[in-house]
Amino acid sequence: MAEHDIRREQGSSKGRYVIRQNGEEAELTYSITSPTLIIADHTGVPDSFRGTGAGLALVTRMVEDARREGFRIMPLCPFVNAQRKKHPEWADAFAV
Repeated sequence: MAEHDIRREQGSSKGRYVIRQNGEEAELTYSITSPTLIIADHTGVPDSFRGTGAGLALVTRMVEDARREGFRIMPLCPFVNAQRKKHPEWADAFAV
């Protein structure tokens, strides 16, 4: 998996993790429901990112932040939910 520079952009009720590369963006968006729960809404990875591990890197960063900051993730996004199932060691970060 390639090393990715992931930025977190967050407002009062929504946020996203983003990787920028060659003028394109891969993103994982989320909604903030409370200080201890966020909903992973959508993961979007352009074709130019395919095979780079960008999607997994975005979810991994969200899990790391959840553990560090004490919130849990509700995986509404099918990609995030699929990654959750592939990584049982992340169970503590998810609210399911």
